[in-house]
Amino acid sequence: MIEREATTTLRYRLQRYPVVALVGPRQCGKTTLARSFDCTYYDLEQDSEQLRLDVEWPQLVNSSQLIVLDEAQSMPEIFPRIRGAIDEDRKHNGRILLLGSVSPALMEQVGESLAGRLSVVELTPFIFTEVSARERARHWLCGGFPDGGVLDDYSYPQWQLDYLTLLAQRDLPNWGLPSTPQMTQRLFRMTASLSGQVWNASEIGKSLGIAYHTVNRYVDYLEGAFLVTRLQPFHANVRKRLVKRPKLYWRDSGLLHTLLRTNNQAALYDQPWVGASWEGYVIEQISNLMKALAIPFEAFYFRTSDQYEIDLVIQAGQETWAIEIKLTSNPSSGDQTRLNQISEWINADLCFLISTKPSFLQNRQHIVSDLGGVLRYVSNRAEELGGNRT
Repeated sequence: MIEREATTTLRYRLQRYPVVALVGPRQCGKTTLARSFDCTYYDLEQDSEQLRLDVEWPQLVNSSQLIVLDEAQSMPEIFPRIRGAIDEDRKHNGRILLLGSVSPALMEQVGESLAGRLSVVELTPFIFTEVSARERARHWLCGGFPDGGVLDDYSYPQWQLDYLTLLAQRDLPNWGLPSTPQMTQRLFRMTASLSGQVWNASEIGKSLGIAYHTVNRYVDYLEGAFLVTRLQPFHANVRKRLVKRPKLYWRDSGLLHTLLRTNNQAALYDQPWVGASWEGYVIEQISNLMKALAIPFEAFYFRTSDQYEIDLVIQAGQETWAIEIKLTSNPSSGDQTRLNQISEWINADLCFLISTKPSFLQNRQHIVSDLGGVLRYVSNRAEELGGNRT
């Protein structure tokens, strides 16, 4: 079993909360990680398992063993029972681990029943730091899903095609998305073609023949299923007009590349959108590692109307980081100069210039490195930034 960065965070939360929800996309490794603990496991997508849980519940609540409830949103009636069991013994932590493939924003029962009793940990597909050097060579192309090709040479892109089909035909409708599977798959492709761009719901709506507010509602479901993310703009007191709409990114690069019909590394470099793909991939890896290490942070981008831009602005603790991402092994001095200038505008404490060159150079508040070097820097400073590294 590959060691996950989030394992320490999960153990820490189980020690301090009666219920922990481990959420993340389907097939990202939640069940594998949960079953590595000493636990009693139930797959609540199976009717027989729901019946078994119902029958065994009186004995379970008096047990000291961890109870793992997989796909807990499939059995909403269990949440009031969990709340009642917790309230009878509020000092007993680490009792129940809920696994879910939709965010708590879509799991209304969690918010209503377990507020104040539950901590949420997000597990993502494999992060760059979790795979071997050999596997890192195709991590960007295939994405991080354990069965999606990053660990072998055979699954990509067929696994991703099947995964997206299942989401469109079964999962998203079950979670409440009021769209036909055909419309959902068109939405997948259209948002993929705009990944890395400023979000324009009206443009998508015209192409799909639906209103822009309907598009936004549909994308809320994609975001709740951990498929896409909307990176909000950073607001700073500068004497320039700022872009105020979010950017949309597909979170897993393998799903993105499959939707854009890119099957190998050579074809990837030929695409006009390759820079946007690399940018989104790097943003996701940094964000995923910080989530796994429980570092409190907020992520933004910065752009002015005259095209001064920083790809990623992170606020972590008392620090603001300005991060520029370049798909090159030889960033120019102009790249650094422009980054430094914009960083001064937003009062950034640290500037990062990430390229593909495997080196690490830190000069006061300026860091030039490849992705691996920046992720090591984040990991080494996790405790200092409020995370759970040990």
